[in-house]
Amino acid sequence: MPRYVAFLRAINVGGRVVKMDVLRTLFEGLGLSSVETFIASGNVLFAASSKDARVLTRRIEGRLRAALGFDVATFLRTESQVSAIARHAPFTPAQLDGARALNIGLLDEPLAPERIRRLMALETGIDAFHVHETEIYWLCQGKQSQSTFSNAVFEKTVGVRATFRSANTLTRLAALIGSRGD
Repeated sequence: MPRYVAFLRAINVGGRVVKMDVLRTLFEGLGLSSVETFIASGNVLFAASSKDARVLTRRIEGRLRAALGFDVATFLRTESQVSAIARHAPFTPAQLDGARALNIGLLDEPLAPERIRRLMALETGIDAFHVHETEIYWLCQGKQSQSTFSNAVFEKTVGVRATFRSANTLTRLAALIGSRGD
């Protein structure tokens, strides 16, 4: 049975507080098994009989919208994809050494060349980007509050849904997945 991680946007930010036990119950109500949450920012691990991630994503989004009363953009990755995302190292050690933050954007779809050009036009003296498959890696050399980049700016400029997590969160998730020995 495939194992997935759902990365949920708009959970426990902007006054939208959702308890993790409620999220687990909602996912279990969809017939998903081995449901667990990882930190209180909308990361849910689970097993599903479905191998069609798009159908599963829409089912989860529909269930969350009905239960919570607001849209929750959902980005599914298999556990092996999460591990690969965490291992991918697009920036040099020198670039990382001076950085204040490394975040990973999980996208709805791969970026076409024109959309990649639009993203790269957002680079500044403190912001650098790398596109890999259905993720973007955002290296911020200054405080993120100094950056002009955000999820909203990304979506408006590029036209693709995304949610961002710190590289540390993805690394910790990959370690949890790897510790199971599945």
